[in-house]
Amino acid sequence: MRVPALAFLTIGMVLAAGPAQAQKYDPAFPFCLQVVGLGGAGYEDCSYTTMAQCRASAPGRGTCDANPYYVGATASPGRQARQRRRVD
Repeated sequence: MRVPALAFLTIGMVLAAGPAQAQKYDPAFPFCLQVVGLGGAGYEDCSYTTMAQCRASAPGRGTCDANPYYVGATASPGRQARQRRRVD
């Protein structure tokens, strides 16, 4: 009786684990909401552009933190942003 119960428990644990995620944080957004779930399980919701926006969603769900993988603005300046040289 112990062997089938142990096998059933092992299979259940493997199926409950689900697929692994390669990256937990979205590098496009500077703030993340650390959502706390039941039993300590949770996830990161990195879809906030301001800390105030994140904190407005946080009560009762989790805490807000700066995204450690945020890359910021990586685009080069466009034509309008470059300084123009005056020719007299």
